[in-house]
Amino acid sequence: MTLRTEIQDGVALVTLDRPERHNALDLDTAAQLAATWRAFRFDDAVRAVVLTGAGGRAFCTGIDRDAEVPQPPSPYSLDDPLLRIGPKTNDLWKPVIAAVDGMACGGAFYLLGEAEFLIASESATFFDPHTTYGMVSAYESILMAQRMPLGEIARMTLMGTAERLGAARAYEIGLVSELTAPGAAAEVALRRAAVLAAQPTGPVQGTVRALWAAKEAARAPALAHAPHLIALGNLPPDHQARLFAARPRHGDRNDGREDGTNGAREGERDSGRKGDREGREGREGRPPVR
Repeated sequence: MTLRTEIQDGVALVTLDRPERHNALDLDTAAQLAATWRAFRFDDAVRAVVLTGAGGRAFCTGIDRDAEVPQPPSPYSLDDPLLRIGPKTNDLWKPVIAAVDGMACGGAFYLLGEAEFLIASESATFFDPHTTYGMVSAYESILMAQRMPLGEIARMTLMGTAERLGAARAYEIGLVSELTAPGAAAEVALRRAAVLAAQPTGPVQGTVRALWAAKEAARAPALAHAPHLIALGNLPPDHQARLFAARPRHGDRNDGREDGTNGAREGERDSGRKGDREGREGREGRPPVR
């Protein structure tokens, strides 16, 4: 199993467990996420959830580059395996806290966009590589535009791999509600989730539903445009592949591959550790972390 679930005292800890791939999502993991959210709806032992990634280097880096996602020939159809991985998409209204250590990029925003709030360690970074590799950031941008000021999400998505949003800046703009020491995001999130789980679950779920109802008026019509924007704006797959192959490579490799990247749309192997990047930016050409 590439998804671990532990339940204790009303709180479920859900861990993306593919650290060797920077917790990139293969199709099996995506299916496990959807099934887990739907199962939690029937489980009275679960009253709050913490979602995190294993290994400390990444929360999630989107869909795995090795995942095969055949597309229908019709320009009016789009198969996106990440559309069903979020808790709200699966009709779960128990509160979900995202605990972010390391990188969260591209397709990870399908998950972050459906959490009640984010807790991140000081090592966390957020970025969206779509435009760099010839792809439209549609679903990701729409989901995160409801969590971030427009100028901030525009800067992050339009600048692609040249822009890294650090944890401190994410906290300043309200994307992250609490900062922790490196490696401590899940521990702190579990403590906050315990408080949520101690409240009567009916009123809590009703409040979650009310909060999301306030967002849906703008979100639903925006998401309806996403498939068409992707079909119109994406470069052909072979062109995307050439752009990805030509990317600058930094750091170590496993079997010559850049792990933790999105096969349909995602970005590069970088630890997301602010100290490492800022100290070596000049000689390695990494983007600065804001």
